[in-house]
Order: sequence, then structure tokens, then C-alpha cells
Amino acid sequence: MTMGKWAALPLAVLLALSTGLARPESGRDVTAVNDASDQVKKVEDAIRVLEEMMKESDKSIPESLIEDCAGIAIIPDVIRAGLVIGGRHGRGVVLVRTNGGWSDPAFIEITGGSIGWQAGVQSADIVLVFRTSKGIENISGGKFTLGADAGIAAGPLGRSAEASTDSELKAEILSYSRSRGLYAGLTLQGTSIQEDRKANRDFYGAEISPKDIFAGKARSAPEAAAKLKSALAGLVK
Repeated sequence: MTMGKWAALPLAVLLALSTGLARPESGRDVTAVNDASDQVKKVEDAIRVLEEMMKESDKSIPESLIEDCAGIAIIPDVIRAGLVIGGRHGRGVVLVRTNGGWSDPAFIEITGGSIGWQAGVQSADIVLVFRTSKGIENISGGKFTLGADAGIAAGPLGRSAEASTDSELKAEILSYSRSRGLYAGLTLQGTSIQEDRKANRDFYGAEISPKDIFAGKARSAPEAAAKLKSALAGLVK
């Protein structure tokens, strides 16, 4: 179309064309903001889970385990998928120990078959305490299965870990689960954990791997990340 013909078009038509061309980009921006907000909410939920699990000293995660661990995963609101099969699905975050405290959170997803749900439990908050770096390395590699690639056991409760059983002492990962404020005692053998690439991209604004997040290479992180790290640091007096 020549410049003359463009000039002959009514102003309203030209405005409509320009608005229509700009709208897809605007829509993508809004979607990106919403996606980032979803991940911020997940981090805030992780803070809530920590506070609730540590509130009762006789039923909390022993502080010594947190102080000495290689990393910790927090998965709020893991959903029970079926009454008979008992499948589960959830999304959460994992942080690793650094020289200065804790890394930024990397987002993860857990899926699997039977989880050993107790009667009446429809969802549960789960915390995994990584006692060695092996499980963390597996997450950095993309995906691994609890019980197969890393040993897991239900962790001891209370102020100290002195009453740990032999199986707990040998396990690389200790699990904790609560439902509606009660200890849920779920078994997680066979659960798969993998990185949530989309959530990491949404939260940090660019593609980034768990390995780079743990190494402190994220360019920027929403304020919620600092709040979560502060909450973890405050667990060990």
C-alpha cells in the first residue's frame, strides 16, 4: 500500500490497527507478571510451612538437622490424586547450604504413584532435609527418584535428633509431612523430583538451571527469596 493510500485511511482505522498490533505483546507482559506472582506465592507458602512445622517444639524438625544439612526442600499442598491409587503431585522449592547461609530457591516438581496417605488426608505439606550433597546433585541433574537414587526415611521429631533410629541415621534424605496442622506420616518411596524449568524462568525472568541458582548466578530475585532465606536462618538459634 502506498503512502498516499495510508494517508487516506480514516484515523479510527489506523488507531484500531495499531492497537491490535500492540495487544499481543501487552498480553504476554501481563501473563509473565501473573506467572511470576504464582511463584512468589509458592515461596510465601514455603515460609508458612516452615513456621507451622517449627511452631511446636516437641513435633518440629530438630534444629541440629537443619543446621547440619546440605539442603532443604519445601513442597506446600501436595495433592492426593486418587482415593485408591493414592497418587500425588506438588510443586515447591529447594535451597542449599552456602558459605554465607542459604542459596536462592530453585523450583521443583514432585510426582509419583502410591504415597501411603493416611485416611482422610487429601493434601499435605512436605519438607525434605538433605543430609548429603548427593540428592542436591541429582536435582541439578534434572530428575531423580526417592528411595532409588537416594535413600529416604521419615525424620525424627522434637528438639534434638538423638533419638534417631538406624534407618534414619543412614538415610540421605529425611522427610516431614503435615496435614491441617497434624503430623501426616506419609511415605515417599518412589516419588520423582525434577526441576520446574518454567517456574524458575518465571521467577528469575530468564532461563536458569538449579545448578546456577545454587551457585548464586541468578541475576535478580524477588524479595520473597530473601524472606525465605531469612526464615531458614532464623530456625537455628
